[in-house]
Amino acid sequence: MNRLRYATQALNGMNEEQLRDLQWLRLRQQIHYCLGTSEFYRRRFSELGIDERDILSMEDFQSLPVIMNKEQERRSQQESLEHAGHPYGSHLCCAPEDVAITATTAGTTGVPTFTYTLARGDVEMLNASVALMMGHAGILPGERVLFAHALGIYATSAVLPPLRASGVLPIDVDVRGGADALIQFAELTKPVAMMTTPSLAQFLIERMPERTGRPVESLNLKAVFVVGEIGVGIPEVKARIESAYGCRGYDWIGPAGQTLAFSCDSDEYHGMHAVTPDHDLYPLDLVDPITGAHIDPVDGAEGEAIYTSLKRKAVPLLRFGSGDIVRVLRGECPSCGFTGARLRVVGRSDDMLIVKGTNVYPAAIRTVINEFIPEVTGHMRIVLTQPPPRVEPPLVLRIERGAEMRDDDLERLSARIKQALHDRVHMTPQIEWVENGALERAVTKTPMFERRYEA
Repeated sequence: MNRLRYATQALNGMNEEQLRDLQWLRLRQQIHYCLGTSEFYRRRFSELGIDERDILSMEDFQSLPVIMNKEQERRSQQESLEHAGHPYGSHLCCAPEDVAITATTAGTTGVPTFTYTLARGDVEMLNASVALMMGHAGILPGERVLFAHALGIYATSAVLPPLRASGVLPIDVDVRGGADALIQFAELTKPVAMMTTPSLAQFLIERMPERTGRPVESLNLKAVFVVGEIGVGIPEVKARIESAYGCRGYDWIGPAGQTLAFSCDSDEYHGMHAVTPDHDLYPLDLVDPITGAHIDPVDGAEGEAIYTSLKRKAVPLLRFGSGDIVRVLRGECPSCGFTGARLRVVGRSDDMLIVKGTNVYPAAIRTVINEFIPEVTGHMRIVLTQPPPRVEPPLVLRIERGAEMRDDDLERLSARIKQALHDRVHMTPQIEWVENGALERAVTKTPMFERRYEA
């Protein structure tokens, strides 16, 4: 396997101290740029009592409180709509006419925000990292990639221009048209790879034989790239995708649209490799999601990742609370030799539940449930009988049984699952079993919750 390196070639000759010095230089320039061009940032620095002259080191900066979160971003967006006639937010630091691409968050927890707003130079900064990801997976210029996401003004659409710039031709098919249309386009265009969600990649394993009589392996893909949910980082999901498609599965993530991290070509999963440390401080700025206190990003450290842009023109993010709970991995990757930071996504702070005083991340529950495949299918729902985050115990899980599971096996399986969740997630659920195939499959993200209360 080729040694995985940073996307910007000049960084590969730097040691950690030199890279940190470059980040600090760019950070100072970014702060000065934001304060000089954005009323929002001037106001927020004043509200928080931050004086630019007092930020004398990276440590000073990372000790500051979170400067922007989703709620502040929404207020900034509303302010720019009312006073400037555009939706990008009052933290837009370039002229509106210089915006080259904009895309929004999904809006599952409120009004969608235009976090993925990039000027032309911002978009071009992504080109090298996307080309690196494609090249690492053996995807060559001129080859076709089935791009199966919700299209239009959504986050993943921001990666389409860099894909095209890398010489790859994305066959962008809107998944809202259904799985059958996606299969039809795959058979018509003969792509060599697919980019989609883990949910849809797994749904197609079931759906394609029903639709065509052939397994998904007949698509002859070199790679399956998944994003939007915890996917290949779960060993059972990685094994299922790679076995069914007959190719490597890769996790990737594009935090706030400008930096990039992806897993390497390895039988074992060693996290997503952050190949753009010159674009953002992610994932090496961590805070406690409850107290906001800085967490030293040593190997194994876990906390909420904070975004800070280092060379962004359109909507730079300074200490932006991402809501991503991540575990940082340091040291050389055992497989590809990458020496930079790697990460695993643990969950989302806005999905967190509190059960008997314990913080529980739904993604952690799903990870444990997937370990019992094929006794279960991996499809499940967390039942909420009251508005989160507090849950009156026991937490109820609806779990779909595997195709070969008999009724008299379920009691023993329930006991094993409960013990695993008690040991790993520190809570003991109540389990409701549902028949194989009973839970709805999703073509985007699989729903995590089933709400049994009135909003």
